[in-house]
Amino acid sequence: MHADLLFTGGPVLTPEGRTATAVAVTGDRITAVGHDEVRELAGPRTEVVDLAGRLLLPGFQDAHIHPVPAGLELTQCDLTGAKTAAETLAAVRVYAATHPEREWILGGGWSMEAFEGGTPTRELLDAAVPDRPVYLPNRDHHGAWVNSRALELAGITRDTPDPADGRIDRDASGEPSGTLQEGAMQLVGRLTPGATAADRLAALLHAQRHLHALGITAWQDALVGDFLGMDNPADAYLAAARDGSLTARVVGALWWDRERGAEQIPELVERRAAFSHGRFRAGSVKLMLDGVAETGTAALLEPYLDKCGCATANRGASFIDAGQLPKYVTELDALGFQCHFHALGDRAVRDALDAIEAARAVNGPSDTRPHLAHLQVVHPDDVPRFARLGATANIQPLWAAHEPQMDELTIPFLGPERAAWQYPFGALLRSGARLAAGSDWPVSSADPIQGIHVAVNRVEPGGDGPVFLAGERLGLAEALTAYTAGTAYVNHLDDGGRVSVGALADLVVLDRDPFAGPPEAIAETKVALTYVGGARVYAAHEA
Repeated sequence: MHADLLFTGGPVLTPEGRTATAVAVTGDRITAVGHDEVRELAGPRTEVVDLAGRLLLPGFQDAHIHPVPAGLELTQCDLTGAKTAAETLAAVRVYAATHPEREWILGGGWSMEAFEGGTPTRELLDAAVPDRPVYLPNRDHHGAWVNSRALELAGITRDTPDPADGRIDRDASGEPSGTLQEGAMQLVGRLTPGATAADRLAALLHAQRHLHALGITAWQDALVGDFLGMDNPADAYLAAARDGSLTARVVGALWWDRERGAEQIPELVERRAAFSHGRFRAGSVKLMLDGVAETGTAALLEPYLDKCGCATANRGASFIDAGQLPKYVTELDALGFQCHFHALGDRAVRDALDAIEAARAVNGPSDTRPHLAHLQVVHPDDVPRFARLGATANIQPLWAAHEPQMDELTIPFLGPERAAWQYPFGALLRSGARLAAGSDWPVSSADPIQGIHVAVNRVEPGGDGPVFLAGERLGLAEALTAYTAGTAYVNHLDDGGRVSVGALADLVVLDRDPFAGPPEAIAETKVALTYVGGARVYAAHEA
């Protein structure tokens, strides 16, 4: 039988390494992997792709991403390219001036390091937009910047108490200063006009085109549900899955309402059935255990430090009761749900591992494949527990580098010992842990090549500063595996994430072979072609 698609001229990255130079695809499957003999499968209708020395590898997969909010932000006030306070405010002014019809100014993506202390003021925003309410989440989406009009509409004053799961930042006089952290975001976010179903579908398809251009063929959406005013992407995925416009393979992580307990589990069972169709499956549950280190809300075993290096009373936030978490996870595991934990601080990581251990003790071994995302601070005692418990380490490599948010807003408040426990990719791998990788886009770039560059170099792309914890670097093959086979495992795509006979033909052709160049040049690599199930979904020469 002739192949439908034939790649020749290697190299080809297989599970054994760059051991092949030709691959044949028939239908949606890889039917041959080898060398010159594979060319015999070419027929009159076979599409032949000459790799010409470019690397063919499995399609990238993102283990933790938010495509629909990202797609919506791209059509709103997108601040992701602004580096300074002046650039950020200029972008807000331009957007407001060119969209006089918008009742609210929405968007986000501003960088905390652009503002002193990471918390811009309402007065700055008032000067840019004095007449309409403004609501702009920051880059990590754990805080939002609002103007006085938004605070007024929400009824937030100096007398408004902080919600249990958040904080209203205040100035020296006690007045709301203009930033809302974690659950406090919802005080304003709930007032903003939500996107329509058509908007969400358009955002998903826009995001999907972007992700395919980066070589991404599958992902896990890390938040399918209602949270802090974010748009629930479930209807967009279902619509795209039903009409065939969802070309990627997607797992949805159903949101665990942190204000409720086990009584919501029957509803999650119903949503799993209702939200699964075609290439979209909702078999995971997202449990957000803590916040982020930059705002002092990541859950730590020991207190944060102050600017003078002295211990404070703050150990961060635990959004789900650690005493109840093992019970929840045990029940979810028994029902066949995967648990997808947001765990940044070392206390959150330990709580998640303790819960998985409790589930294993009650339920025995299972194939639910729990994973912990972010892992900014991991106590050394907990590193070997990942492999022992079968918990996958879901890493976001782009964050593991020296940059202002790390150097100015994180390291001083962790202290030198804990700062050295950050993003321990190498230690986890050496301990036997399985690594999966993702981006958390729109928190940071969705480009896997950029993430791989940082995982290997522990320096930002284009950066020439000091290496961030050099002992935690990964090899290129190890980083590529995290973005392919590692995430395929997390997503239960056991017939994907590899180039081998019988596997899904989800494939990427790069514009070069990054193994042939120095590690410092990895970020220069681009995607040339992307295929899902043997069908081409992106070609750089047509973009």
